Amino acid sequence: MRSRYGLVVAAVFLASGTSASASPPWQRIALFKRVEANPKKTYPLSDKNGPWVILAVTFSGDEAAEQANELVQELRSRYKLPAYTYEMDLDFSNPTAGRRTDQFGQPVRMKYRIERMHEIAVMVGDFSSSDDAEARKVLKKLRQIQPDCLDSRKRAKEGKREYRTLAALREIQDQINQKIDKNHKPQGPMRHAMLTTNPLMPDDYFAPKGVDSLVLKMNAPVKYSLLNCPGRYTCKIATFTGSVLIDQAKIKEVLEGKKLESRLEDAAAKAHELTMTLRAKGYEAYEFHDRYASMVTVGSFDSVGTPRPDGQIEIDPRLHKLIETFSAPKQIIPGQAAPKLGDPFTVRTKMGRIPCDIQAVPVLVPKRSIASQYARGSE
Repeated sequence: MRSRYGLVVAAVFLASGTSASASPPWQRIALFKRVEANPKKTYPLSDKNGPWVILAVTFSGDEAAEQANELVQELRSRYKLPAYTYEMDLDFSNPTAGRRTDQFGQPVRMKYRIERMHEIAVMVGDFSSSDDAEARKVLKKLRQIQPDCLDSRKRAKEGKREYRTLAALREIQDQINQKIDKNHKPQGPMRHAMLTTNPLMPDDYFAPKGVDSLVLKMNAPVKYSLLNCPGRYTCKIATFTGSVLIDQAKIKEVLEGKKLESRLEDAAAKAHELTMTLRAKGYEAYEFHDRYASMVTVGSFDSVGTPRPDGQIEIDPRLHKLIETFSAPKQIIPGQAAPKLGDPFTVRTKMGRIPCDIQAVPVLVPKRSIASQYARGSE
């Protein structure tokens, strides 16, 4: 009897030729970890604090660093958020084109009153992507909370100045809105917080690389290529490995039934046959071939599931059903910590029974880069 697979899973990302040990540091950060808040320490931002961070607020002025560090300590100790400081120098010395024009119709060249400014930003980090569910939750929280160190009136009573950028303007806006609408509630001092890229990461990290041109050519003759899957996620059910096969013409011959000459050709043929068989059975199956392996996936999903309050993901029931269907059955044995695994799920095809992987897993769908799509359109 097939045992029930847990409803909570971690998404497994599809990466060609990349091992888990080669993952960047932010992908190995535990979701639930202790956030250090040592008042004797500072916490400057580094490139290990996630490729994506939240810019919470900025400070400027002679003692801006003190208030910025106060906020970092409060976010860490009171709100358990991994906050950091990031210092930046802004140069406004170069003239800029104004909106007015001179007598010759040319834009009037203008200069800023302040040529240089030093600002300190408070960042909240450790997010792996721009659509990270945890990042959205933290962003919403930051926009609503009222940290003590950002209370302007309290700071004034304590004889402290306010170094938050545009703090006075924000307070005036709240006062005006209160007069217009007596029911208006002042928003949080970090209401303009936004998700952004870590400024210490190299620019080319965020360039959309997509699948390389060689792999694109390998998958060009495939009718149901995973590259054409419309969703962001799919369920990988089978993996076939072998030696290298990179010739596009040979791949096409394999798909047309030519006699196999290598293990990778055999892998490609099995993946193709399994895909076509599952399609005939009504499954939305896809195949994908790279330099070292071929794989088959089923389904197309915009997300793995719904984020839960505890930060985990409650998997989409449709995806869960696919995982249950194509994974090897599990049997709980009394006295044993781990369940006993049965034989892999197999599919009867023209090539005989083809086994699936022991465990079906959700994966990201590989995508073509914008540049490759443009190139394909110009051929």
